[in-house]
Amino acid sequence: MYIGSLQKGGAERVMVNLAEYFWSQGYKVTFVTTYLAHEEYQVEHACWKVVPAGADGATLACDTEENPVWVNLEGDEKGGIRRVFSALLKEEQKSRAANLKLRKEKLRKIWKELKPDIVLSFIGKNNIMALSTATREDIKVVVSVRADPYMEYDTKALKTGMLMTFGKAAGVVVQTTQAEKFFPAYIRRKCTILPNSINPSFIRKRYVGEREKSIVMVGRLDENKNQAMVMEAFSEIVREGFSDYKLKLYGDGPDRLKLQRLAVSLGIGSNVEFAGNVEHVAEHIEKAAMFVLASSQEGMPNALIEAMSLGLPCISTDCPCGGPRDLIEDGKTGLLVPVADKDAMKMAILRLIKNKEMADKIGQNATYVQGEYSPEEVNRKWKEYFEEILAKKKGKA
Repeated sequence: MYIGSLQKGGAERVMVNLAEYFWSQGYKVTFVTTYLAHEEYQVEHACWKVVPAGADGATLACDTEENPVWVNLEGDEKGGIRRVFSALLKEEQKSRAANLKLRKEKLRKIWKELKPDIVLSFIGKNNIMALSTATREDIKVVVSVRADPYMEYDTKALKTGMLMTFGKAAGVVVQTTQAEKFFPAYIRRKCTILPNSINPSFIRKRYVGEREKSIVMVGRLDENKNQAMVMEAFSEIVREGFSDYKLKLYGDGPDRLKLQRLAVSLGIGSNVEFAGNVEHVAEHIEKAAMFVLASSQEGMPNALIEAMSLGLPCISTDCPCGGPRDLIEDGKTGLLVPVADKDAMKMAILRLIKNKEMADKIGQNATYVQGEYSPEEVNRKWKEYFEEILAKKKGKA
């Protein structure tokens, strides 16, 4: 399984969940990551562990800033999920052009040593790298586009690389019907839609009782998630007589300070809570009045699936590449609003505040995702998909 790192993000969480599942099914699983991030998901049955510099049995790797870190690749559970690092160390680096060739050579060497039956790659440039290296070793490669493909392949170089390599893939996994339409016909024929599964901690009985007067958002604090637009809409709602409501933002990111200043300038400093990254998110949000997603672009948003699983009344922007629209039937299992439309967001929030019966019904209906996106159901689909690809490989052999 090939990805940049195991830092705490949506794609990384999905890959960790899949790794743990396939390991439990008797597969030998290895993460090939470029870096070791500072804050990563815990992996059950991990074979590796971080150790002090120069410790016995340690391998030198890089963090995301290319600083040295030491990892014992066999220092934890024997026979567990393995890990290999593909970044060029600083002493291995040369010119920019030479480094690309060296990174490919290092990755090819890793594939030769691992001899995997199948490689699963996640996200943009990684997919191009996997296809341009592993397929040269006659290894089956499945690539997965985790966000809006217009965002993952947003430069001429990336789009050219994608068009040149995706034809070599054994399969292309996308998350929505709209994402599939991005690709030309010869790639579209390779596409399969496989959803994300719900984190098991969000599968529980829906909270029944008096709900807190809170509107929650969960995600990275950045421009794409557009918490600023929700804050502007919320400030008008507070001024219209709903000052007893709070907007709670879970997560962290580069826009935190800017958003804190915006809350003060809008006069809602005491009504907005910056909760940061928390453990056990479900416990923090399950009693909220509603959940809001305001992104400009999303793949299949985990945070929205999880909020729906808890039975929260949910509002989402109808953003590309169509994940929220695939999840929400507007007015029945949630509310959809246009991207970056502050007034529509305000009206949707007010609808749920003023009509608690409708909000409760929408929340109840939203829990349908517990069946359709359960780990058992989604993992079964991934396993069947992989085994179909492996069977084709054996048949050709």
